[in-house]
Amino acid sequence: MSDPTLFAAVKDPAHRPDPYPLYARLRENPVAVQDDGTCVVTTHAALRALVFDPRLSSEDLPDTAHPHTGNPFKDWIINPIRDRIRSRHRPFIFRDPPDHDVLRRHVMREFTAARVSAMHARVDALVADLLDRKREARQIDLVDDFSYPLPVTVICEMLGVPPEDEARFHGWATQLATALEPDAREDEENRDRNIATFDEIAAYMQDLIKEKRRHPRDDILTGLATRKDPQVGRMGDYDLIATAILLLIAGHETTVNLITNGMLTLLRFPEHLERLRADPDLAPRLIEELLRYEPPVHFRTRKALAAIRVDGTTIPEGAPVVLLFAAGNRDPARFRDPDRFDPDREDNQHFGFGGSLHFCVGAPLARLEAEAALVALARRLKAPRLIEDPPPYRPGASLRGPQHLRLAIEGVA
Repeated sequence: MSDPTLFAAVKDPAHRPDPYPLYARLRENPVAVQDDGTCVVTTHAALRALVFDPRLSSEDLPDTAHPHTGNPFKDWIINPIRDRIRSRHRPFIFRDPPDHDVLRRHVMREFTAARVSAMHARVDALVADLLDRKREARQIDLVDDFSYPLPVTVICEMLGVPPEDEARFHGWATQLATALEPDAREDEENRDRNIATFDEIAAYMQDLIKEKRRHPRDDILTGLATRKDPQVGRMGDYDLIATAILLLIAGHETTVNLITNGMLTLLRFPEHLERLRADPDLAPRLIEELLRYEPPVHFRTRKALAAIRVDGTTIPEGAPVVLLFAAGNRDPARFRDPDRFDPDREDNQHFGFGGSLHFCVGAPLARLEAEAALVALARRLKAPRLIEDPPPYRPGASLRGPQHLRLAIEGVA
């Protein structure tokens, strides 16, 4: 019989350095029903079936509700209107078809392969500059000095966010990312902080969108704000603001984890660090294995719109569902020797970028950045070694990655 408290242990920060033994225990039941009624889906086969199931809804966020201010005009008129608008116009990762499909179409029209490919030289230049700054260093914090500033600069440039405003987004992104964490959603104080943070970043984005319309540039935000799709028309302002915020936060959070988890893994398996240093052509396969072995996002949440039968268990209508992708990535029924890091692994159908309708829009950009970053780190860091292992981790269980990754080095080539 399964332990109905295992997912609570997964969410406990004490298990952040190594949640995989818990995932193995959860996989003993493809759908592990927890004591609060949450259904945690863990096997590769069950996850593969459910990511395509329209009976699972992504619209599982609680309704927005501004806290009372004591001002009757705000509490009874202004904020209730804002709450209804905010709840209706979520970012598209929290939307179902047909709304999700329309919004994603707008984004994919701007987030094109050509635009991503055109960033290759710029990403290489940013990587080189960040490492050049540490030429004489004997210690670096990979997160603060490299894997955070790189993707933040890239996504801000692609969106058209002024570089002088980049620093403002760190706190906003960190706070709003808690919307992916089940416990944080239920915490009233955290919900209030999320609402206040969203108000701040939404006001900023509204002003920036107006500027893009007055003075169009060749960037994603200008395209979303000004272009009309021949099939679905122009994106409305409320959806535009939510989409811009989503793209900015995703650019801050997930690639930071991918690069940091990647370097941590390579330092734990130095033979593969040496292989990458000697053969940069290994990078694409290595990154795919990193996405399986140490993915930046471990799970996403859903809500069952109907009763769903999966591998002998019925998910009740209305039940909260956790798609624990990182557990499926290490399912021995799908991957041979799944707890071994193997860049030569074949048929690597991982869930590192989710799946189905909600497959990560930024996957090509994340792959490009991770490849440039890890190849450069392997080639230019002299004698890198971990100062502490495991490193301190960020609190989130869904977006899992080190808070800091301190390395001792003998300089930068």
